[in-house]
Amino acid sequence: MSTGAAPLFLTADETEAVLSWPDMIGALRSAYSVDLDEGASPPRVVARGSGAWLRALAAIPPSGRFMGSKVFGFSRSRKVSYLITLFDQETGDIVGLLDANAVTALRTAATSALAVDLIAPQKIRTVAVLGSGSEAQSHIRAVAAVRSFDEVRVFSPTAANREAFASAFETETGIGCRPVSSPRDAVEGADLVIAAARSHDETPILHGDWLVPGMTIVSIGSTLPDQHEIDARTVEVCDLIVCDMPEEVASETGDMIAARAAGVDFEDKTISLNDLVCGRCADRVEAARLPMFKSVGAAVQDITVAELAYERAIERNLGTRLPIAFRDKRG
Repeated sequence: MSTGAAPLFLTADETEAVLSWPDMIGALRSAYSVDLDEGASPPRVVARGSGAWLRALAAIPPSGRFMGSKVFGFSRSRKVSYLITLFDQETGDIVGLLDANAVTALRTAATSALAVDLIAPQKIRTVAVLGSGSEAQSHIRAVAAVRSFDEVRVFSPTAANREAFASAFETETGIGCRPVSSPRDAVEGADLVIAAARSHDETPILHGDWLVPGMTIVSIGSTLPDQHEIDARTVEVCDLIVCDMPEEVASETGDMIAARAAGVDFEDKTISLNDLVCGRCADRVEAARLPMFKSVGAAVQDITVAELAYERAIERNLGTRLPIAFRDKRG
């Protein structure tokens, strides 16, 4: 039987309460500043059956104290639940369980902000946001932690949603945020384009013919083969594509599968986020005129952010010690 302390459980509200964008971005910068191979952060596993699916990710961040997994399931009733389990890398003890409902949007946005900080110009005037849900909201707030900007234009197919997004963000930040009625209206003249919403019928929402050199693109809404957010032309015109999981982005996202089918060769202009943060592609980044960050998410992001939440919760005496113990054995 383990002799470690009882595991700490953090609710989604507690997790959100202890995390800040600068802390998350900084922790992820540290995580990606060391060599990451597939052994430390392997590809995700997805189980499917009769209208339900279960996705599992695991990582041992070399820069961290903990290792862990995130498991989340989509039920036939269309409900999604998330659980992160943290293990101490030295002792093997299960030290934390987190309701990870908020972690995916937070870690995805913080990772995108890290990439933006390294590939986007210092001066950003206008940001276009395609989408108005939790991912879109998290992204604009995370990017605001690494860049100042003058204006946001937001598109969502539902007028009430884009108007609520614009009103809430402008009230919170004082930055002008204008709802627009088409994605092209949002993108035209923008310096940074954040695509965080797939179309309902899986028709791409962002088109490469709208893009011009000087823009920076973030695309996070297509993570599975049957999902589409950007068109093949977007993949074609972007001259540098930074990916958190290059192999998964290339082979398991509908956007890149469709681009390959259309004859777009993107492998030679693709680099990993790990290489970007480590500075191994500085010349290519400097030369890029239309870079894109394309993300499917990675367990190293989940575990890094979960470890940060755990540490901050301990400092603030938050969370609930569970009256349970896990039986262990020697390997």
